[in-house]
Amino acid sequence: MQKTNKIDRESRNWIALTALCIGVFMSLLDVTIVNVALPTIQKDLSESFSNLQWIINAYTISYAVFLLLASKLADLFGRKKVFLIELVVFTLGSLASGLAQNGMQLNIFRAIQGIGGAGMMSISMAIVAATFSGKERGIAFGIWSSVIGFATAIGPLLGGFLVQMISWRAIFMINIPVGIIALFLSVYYIEESYGSEKGRIDWLGMMISVAMIFFLIIGLIQKELHTSWSWTNIHIAGPLILGFLFLIIFIYLENFLKSPMIDLSIFKSWSFDGAVIAAFCLGASLYAFFTYLTVWMQNYIGYSAIQTGIRQLAISLFSLVLGPIIGILSNRLSKKWMITAGLLLIAGGFLVIDQAVSTTVIYADFVWGFILMGIGNAVINPPLSSVAMDSVELKHIGMASGVINVFRQLGVSFGIVSLGLKLTDGYNPAVADNFAKLALQKNTKNELISALHSAGPISGKTVIQAAKNYTLKYPDGNHLFHQMNQAIYLAFNTGYKSVLSLAIGFAVIGSFGAFLLIRKK
Repeated sequence: MQKTNKIDRESRNWIALTALCIGVFMSLLDVTIVNVALPTIQKDLSESFSNLQWIINAYTISYAVFLLLASKLADLFGRKKVFLIELVVFTLGSLASGLAQNGMQLNIFRAIQGIGGAGMMSISMAIVAATFSGKERGIAFGIWSSVIGFATAIGPLLGGFLVQMISWRAIFMINIPVGIIALFLSVYYIEESYGSEKGRIDWLGMMISVAMIFFLIIGLIQKELHTSWSWTNIHIAGPLILGFLFLIIFIYLENFLKSPMIDLSIFKSWSFDGAVIAAFCLGASLYAFFTYLTVWMQNYIGYSAIQTGIRQLAISLFSLVLGPIIGILSNRLSKKWMITAGLLLIAGGFLVIDQAVSTTVIYADFVWGFILMGIGNAVINPPLSSVAMDSVELKHIGMASGVINVFRQLGVSFGIVSLGLKLTDGYNPAVADNFAKLALQKNTKNELISALHSAGPISGKTVIQAAKNYTLKYPDGNHLFHQMNQAIYLAFNTGYKSVLSLAIGFAVIGSFGAFLLIRKK
């Protein structure tokens, strides 16, 4: 009888993990799946593209802001309860997003989605740690982590398929049946667990932490949307300064409370600090790079959204398949070396792509870079989660999960801005140099350069297509148009190689941080 109960309990735990993975998959998928649908949404809702960019940013902001808050509330009131609430919030937000009639409604409902997605992400990590122990925990984190890598990379493919075959509304509506299944499994199979010791709730710390992350993220997003603005611009510097001021106040306040929002003693663990640095650099390198990888493949190489997604499966499938295997190996091998090696493999993948960049590049030239990135992503995530959970007391695993996820998301936001700036810094001078060599009238040439600088490297090809009429008045118009296309392609490649160099730098910094700080035990 005892053996049967044991088997039943083990089965329940793995079914619970399935529910958690479904939630994590949905929350991360909705970070990337919307990108490919923006042009269709813009046309259907008759909104400006700048307004529609907030469909992505609204989700990102609320997602980042609520990661810590959701973890703390789950520790206090029960991880299962709060996870179920967040799952319901996310599912209802998806339903509302799918029914939205204008851009404003869609932005609001996406923010609601982000609140639910943040809770599912941060709380699920803590529930996995509380549910599994010993060797099973490594395997569970391997499966959980593989879902992270798969969801991040599969978004463009799934989004492109749903938009092309059904409607942009399908990218939200698909979450309804999936969310209901996850809800059913969660209710019956996830066991309740708590974290922090009971005491007074640090409402002030919660509010300050929300304000701190909000202003840091909004400052980075403003810089992303307005690359021509300097860091000293009030719209960028103001939010960032406020964010850092709230950070200082938060650290000071938390040191004097008996029941703080975050027990800062978790940062006394060298291994935890190493995991935090690795998580930040993973976000700033690989996950931020996906934005510019997709632009390169679609806007310049010429793949459709579905073709891009299929080719990126070389990254996501390795992450999905190898995750559980790496989870098993993390029980036997040094997590310190696995995290270090994972980031170096990702850097190696970037290097392969960098060597392949050209105007005649084909998929076979850079697919090995995708494979290295996929393997690296699979190698780093399971031990990274395990190190973070093993480095703190059991009562702090919920908050440790929130901290790791916040730093990973901050890394993504910081990486997108930093890589975007490098892309523009390389692209703009190259545009001017390349177009200076073309047989165009000086005024026409200056107008095109100005338009290309204003549109930026992401939309450069669109500007050239729109400017095709300029070439009609020239005797050899088709040849000139081809030269213009080559000039803009070469300019983008110049900036893109700078992006890859910086991404390599982020990955290497993360690997050194993990190597120096994470302890073997």
